[in-house]
Amino acid sequence: MLLVDVINDLDFPGSASLVRHAEAMAPRLAALKQRARDAGLPTIYINDNFGKWRSDFRALIDHCISDEVPGRNVARALEPDQDDFFVLKPKNSAFYGTTLDILLRSLGTRAVILTGIAGNNCILFSANDAYLRDLRLWVPGDCVVSNTDEENDYALAQMRTVVKADTRPSTELDLAALE
Repeated sequence: MLLVDVINDLDFPGSASLVRHAEAMAPRLAALKQRARDAGLPTIYINDNFGKWRSDFRALIDHCISDEVPGRNVARALEPDQDDFFVLKPKNSAFYGTTLDILLRSLGTRAVILTGIAGNNCILFSANDAYLRDLRLWVPGDCVVSNTDEENDYALAQMRTVVKADTRPSTELDLAALE
């Protein structure tokens, strides 16, 4: 299970709409993460480096959950556990210029559940790259958000059509079938 850019301060001009959507999504994604954990599926957090190549993921978590930032509620709801994995990404895709391929191979991964922020950007690019790697792809539509519902719906439609992603709601995913 991949969680893209959910540990994020969301502190940038124009983020209010994205924050609202992300706060509404966070409980659904937390529930899916718990179901994945219960099914024995690994969780991998993938985050931007925000232009700081010396990024420290634990410092980022602390900043996002402790400081008064717009993304605080989302980060608190989705705070990583000790046994979760973390990958730093320099660009939009979770795969581009990262160690994700090697990590997924070492875990024996043949399918991914792709979730997070933003559906019309980082999730869409990551879905394309997962498809190019012949990974089966689930992108639960209720665990992906963009700035607007229209942008998110369009991105999900593209992922269904172009990369053959299953975008049914998270509550309908049969996690036992993914093991």
